[in-house]
Amino acid sequence: METHISWVFIASPFVFKVKKTLSLGFLDFGTLEKRRHFCERELKLNRRLAPEIYLDVVPIYKSSSGFSFNEEGQVAEYAVKMKELPHAWSARRSLGEGGFLNELLEQNLVGEKEINRVITRLRQFYESEPPSAEIEEWGTPAKLKISTDENFIQVKPFVGKTISPAAFEAIRHFTNSFYAAKEKLFLERIQQHRIRDCHGDLHLDHIHITPETLSIFDCIEFNDRFRFIDIANDVAFLAMDFDFEGRSDLANLLLHNAAREFQDSGMLKVSDFYKCYRAFVRGKVQSIQGLSMKTTTPEEHANQSARYFRLALRYAVTGSEPLMLVITGRVATGKTSVALQLGTELDWPVFSSDQIRKTMAGLPLTERTPLKRHDEIYSEQTTERTYRKLLEQGLAALQSQSGAVLDATFSSRAHRELLRDECSKANARWEIVELDVDLATIRARLKARDKSAGEISDARLEDFEKLNAAYEPSTELLDKLMKVSANDSVSETVKTILFQLAERQLR
Repeated sequence: METHISWVFIASPFVFKVKKTLSLGFLDFGTLEKRRHFCERELKLNRRLAPEIYLDVVPIYKSSSGFSFNEEGQVAEYAVKMKELPHAWSARRSLGEGGFLNELLEQNLVGEKEINRVITRLRQFYESEPPSAEIEEWGTPAKLKISTDENFIQVKPFVGKTISPAAFEAIRHFTNSFYAAKEKLFLERIQQHRIRDCHGDLHLDHIHITPETLSIFDCIEFNDRFRFIDIANDVAFLAMDFDFEGRSDLANLLLHNAAREFQDSGMLKVSDFYKCYRAFVRGKVQSIQGLSMKTTTPEEHANQSARYFRLALRYAVTGSEPLMLVITGRVATGKTSVALQLGTELDWPVFSSDQIRKTMAGLPLTERTPLKRHDEIYSEQTTERTYRKLLEQGLAALQSQSGAVLDATFSSRAHRELLRDECSKANARWEIVELDVDLATIRARLKARDKSAGEISDARLEDFEKLNAAYEPSTELLDKLMKVSANDSVSETVKTILFQLAERQLR
């Protein structure tokens, strides 16, 4: 098996891990002596949580007859020798005998019992690692920023490939703004002795559970600052992994139960920040693997990387709870284009009132509605049904998705009250963005629609005065409303919206 920094050879009943000869800035395995050193560090550090697995560091010799563990010839490499752990899908095992946590999750065998076993083991581990002044210093924003700044530098080559420019800038803005806005919170975490020598790489496939045993292995050995972290940072990695696998219920269960068992209510105040950091790191690692690994295709890593970066963006701009993002504004302010790009950035479904209206009426989406049907299609009754259907679809999506985008003018106070009421009844979070464009630009865009193919909206220049006069400004939504200029490009407008959403996360 190949990772971006190691080769892992499975030779039952043992596993041998050999470090690649490379230097990536955050690690340096460039010489044989350094690789030996980090093999020994890996053995020592991992014996804290998995002493039964980590057996020895063994030299590999090279002679005229080839490579061997026998003491013959020159030492060519060093390997960490480990005990092989059985997979959940092994022919030798029956359902319920355990396996790696990612495998058990696929078989729907992870619940509160398994979560609590992991939490208890972690609590015992963290309590056994009392912090020093050197370790606690890594909980300050200045020290944390070393790692996040490094990540942004290392991801820059992938901007426009596995992460969009808008997402990159929004995540960086959220991260740096969080340091400034929450400095007191970081210092409180230090005073509460929450910064410890942790695991540093706590994700699903580094945890192995059987009815009798629980092993947590493969901690970070190559860079101490990746382990000298807040325990909330450590646990956030595992919570992010559950989110990534579509099991936010288990992510929330993990965080809330850990906060209770650790007597650490403050953990929940920093969990989204650390989950954003962890998802961004995974996106970076997958991007690097796409360039360096020989056993998989670049496309596989690019797809995974993009998924992690979109997850990081969602943490940065909307947090962990599902959100309905409503894009409103006068006619021709670019709502549909902005909504579609936001849907792409956040990996959320987009629901359009124009599309719903025509679909319900049995009309072709990209053809203008015949004049003889205008009174019917744009009647108050049809408009009411359209908005109810729009909200129904958006709220239904929140049951299975982390969010949804709605695209509609919401030009009347009555429709906005319907939005507020329906979201309140469903206990759904929502934010509303009103796009603002100068009237001359609106007229120009409406005029251009006559030559545009694929336009779903029926509104044209001759309709503008009537529609503009009927538009009721959203003055009653001051607590929710984000007003954003959409005179610039769609990408700039989307970037502005993402920044404003990130700012709201800091309140």
